[in-house]
Amino acid sequence: MKKIDKSVADQYFREKNRFMILYFVIWFIVSYGAVLFAETLSNITINGFPFHYFMGAQGAVLTFIILLFVNAKVSDRIDKKYGIDEAENVKLSQGKTVDH
Repeated sequence: MKKIDKSVADQYFREKNRFMILYFVIWFIVSYGAVLFAETLSNITINGFPFHYFMGAQGAVLTFIILLFVNAKVSDRIDKKYGIDEAENVKLSQGKTVDH
């Protein structure tokens, strides 16, 4: 496996952390936003249920699942951008062993 310069590694982790913070903000808004504004959101109905109930019962879970898939795709894109590709690492290390 090839080594990564410290400056490149710092940029890589900075970009990964930036997206993690974004995911946490979305998680917070979806989880607690519906609760904080429940009275206001109760005027909106989806399938006969108030919006705050719908978000708590189904919307939050669906949002979290979508965030998981988005995180996987974005992480793969960032990995390839910085040369951290699993297939490439397998090719680089093929045939090499480390004796302990």
